Amino acid sequence: MDLASKLFKGDRVIWVIFMFLCLISAVEVFSATSTIAYKSVTHWEPIARHASFMLGGFVLVLLMHNLPCRFYTLLSVALPVSVFLLILTFIIGVEINGEKRWLNIFGVTFQPSEIAKITLIGYTAFIMSKRNWFTDKQMFWWIQGATAVVCGLIFFTNGSTAVLLFSIVQMMMFFGQISIARLAKCWGILIAVVVLMVLLLWKMPDGVMEHMPERVHTWKARIERFFDPAPPVKIEPGKAVHIDGDDYQVVHAKIALARGGIWGKFPGHGQQRDFLPQAYSDFIYAIIIEELGIAGGIFVLFLYIALLVRVGMIARRCDKLFPKFLVLGCGLLIVAQALINMAVAVDLIPVTGQPLPLVSRGGTSTVISCAYIGIILSVSRFSAGMGNEDESDEPASDENPMGMEPETDGHGTENGPASVGGDTPVLDGTYEVEKTNPLEAVAEPEEKTITETKI
Repeated sequence: MDLASKLFKGDRVIWVIFMFLCLISAVEVFSATSTIAYKSVTHWEPIARHASFMLGGFVLVLLMHNLPCRFYTLLSVALPVSVFLLILTFIIGVEINGEKRWLNIFGVTFQPSEIAKITLIGYTAFIMSKRNWFTDKQMFWWIQGATAVVCGLIFFTNGSTAVLLFSIVQMMMFFGQISIARLAKCWGILIAVVVLMVLLLWKMPDGVMEHMPERVHTWKARIERFFDPAPPVKIEPGKAVHIDGDDYQVVHAKIALARGGIWGKFPGHGQQRDFLPQAYSDFIYAIIIEELGIAGGIFVLFLYIALLVRVGMIARRCDKLFPKFLVLGCGLLIVAQALINMAVAVDLIPVTGQPLPLVSRGGTSTVISCAYIGIILSVSRFSAGMGNEDESDEPASDENPMGMEPETDGHGTENGPASVGGDTPVLDGTYEVEKTNPLEAVAEPEEKTITETKI
């Protein structure tokens, strides 16, 4: 128990949620990758690959949760690098599953959009924490400008990721008390533009669509399928039912949900994993319900909701603005992406292609999701003072990030004559040193005071 308490620092609840999600991921990905196992040299190859990424992510969590929060201000510096990688994707990107979203550098294939997500969240948190550097208007435009560039580069290859990231940044600014009037005006314009684009795309003639990129055809097909009142499967008496066409994944996901029942068919006994093309990624929540039942699906949903609640508690206990906004951004992104994946699996929203964080099979997404957990645990440990009850000599909060002026959460003065180190401010701009040693107070006359000029 002593080894575990020394190894796993930070909020214990976050650790428990992380362990449960990793366990569910290992079991369900092993079951859902049956179609890949048929094509592999050994049936262990798919789960071995996923386990290697999970192990790498776990090691990353152990490393990152031992780093004080001030080091994560470097995420804002890495934002231009992620923008460069996004631009590079358009030039030399690797096409997988019909989309050019990946880069291959020195034999390592990764998704630059995942790196851009975490750097943009770090940049947003950094800007909002420097209220003594920027006015409210300046913070708004600096954040919105960077968000427009990053999300604009992501949008044409992965529209759902761009919309998700943009929404998270807007929520961070809302919680960061950026002017509501300025945010509302921006949101109103954007909502009107999105609605207009959807209507135009929905009613666009086929002659115009012939000149559009392939991705636009995918968006239009998903919108039409979602709003089509006709049933996706035609049932005719005396004839076999054929499930094919564009609704193939949605229909098989519904079959998986219907077969699950209360307790499910148990792992390894699901049938729809052999029919769903993305059973181990986009539609893994449907496989979870088929094999673990409604009870298992509710439990997974509960884990993500508990994560969000715990992140809110950590943010409330933070004594500095940067870790407060950083942990909120990381928690909101994980939970929002999870809810979108679940909503797609139960056919509440159109197909988006968002994986289930920490559960779906993947490389870059798995590692970056673990990085979010590492940041959350670091903030809980060094800024919120959670999980360090056995370390009486370790401070609850980190030092000034990058040697800059400390930011506060609004409960204390930032540049005023606050009392530091026992010094009492005097009207003439100097500090009078209070004597804390009783022997010195007796040895020297009472009227004698020692002053030092304020620098």
